[in-house]
Amino acid sequence: MSMPFYASAEQVMRDRSEYARKGISRGRSVVVLTYADGVLFVAENASSALHKVSEIYDRIGFAAVGKYNEFENLRVAGIRLADLRGYSYDRRDVTARALANAYAQTLGSIFTEQAKPYEVELCVAEIGDDPAQDQIYRLSYDGTIADERGFLVMGGQNDLIATRLRDTYRPLLTLADALALAVSALASVGAEAGAARDLPASQLEVAVLDRNRGTRKFKRLTGAALTELLPQPAEPAPEADAAAIITEDPTESLDAAEPAGGPEPDLPAAPEAVDPE
Repeated sequence: MSMPFYASAEQVMRDRSEYARKGISRGRSVVVLTYADGVLFVAENASSALHKVSEIYDRIGFAAVGKYNEFENLRVAGIRLADLRGYSYDRRDVTARALANAYAQTLGSIFTEQAKPYEVELCVAEIGDDPAQDQIYRLSYDGTIADERGFLVMGGQNDLIATRLRDTYRPLLTLADALALAVSALASVGAEAGAARDLPASQLEVAVLDRNRGTRKFKRLTGAALTELLPQPAEPAPEADAAAIITEDPTESLDAAEPAGGPEPDLPAAPEAVDPE
C-alpha cells in the first residue's frame, strides 16, 4: 500500500509563492508614478488590443502584470463592484482603498484555497483634488496590500527599475518629465551592460489620471499626443564631405593640393545624445 503524500502548510505556501513570482517575473514591467497633475501609468506593451492599464471609475485607474486572462478577470470584477457601489450609494463612495481591500481579499482567498495561485500583481490608483491626496496601492499575488508613495514598479526586473527611479524621481514633475523618467527607467534594463534600449511609442502603453479633466479623469495617450511628449533623440551631426578635393588645374597632383601638414584627420562621429535622467 502506497503512503499518502504529505507536505507541510509552510512548504505548500512557499511553493505557491515561488510559482506565482516566476510567472510575474516573466512579464514586462509597468511603472506608476505621481506627477504635478495626477498619476501616470507607463507599461511596456507592444499590443494595441490587450491592455495592462485601464480605467476603473471616475478617479481610479488600474494597472497589472502577469497572466492576462487572470488580471483581466480581476479588472472586470473591479469595474462591476465600483459601478454597483456608485449606483447604490454615491459616486464619491467609490474609493481606491475600498477596491484595493476587495482585491486583497479575493487574491488572498485564491492563494490559500485554490491549488494554483493567480500569477498577477496589481496597482489601484486614485487622484484627489491636490497631489497630497493621490493614492497608489500595490496588490500582490497572495493578497498583500501596500500603500506606495511617489511611484511603484511591477513585473520583471522591478528591483533594478525601482532603484533607478529612487535615484532620479522627485515630486511634482511635469507630465513630459515624468514620462521621460519612466521610459528611461524601463529602457535601462533588458539590454547589454551599460546600454539602454530604445522604446518607441509603438512599444508603450501610456495613460494618465489628470485632475484637470472633467468628471472622468482617465485618459490614454496614443499616436501623435504620445510621440510629442516622448523625449526626442538628438540628430547626429552631419558627416564631413568625403568628396575628393578639386583644384583649379585638373592636371595638378593631389599631393600639391594638400596643406604642408598633410591631410586632415577624419573627425569622430558625434556621440549620441543621452536621455536626461
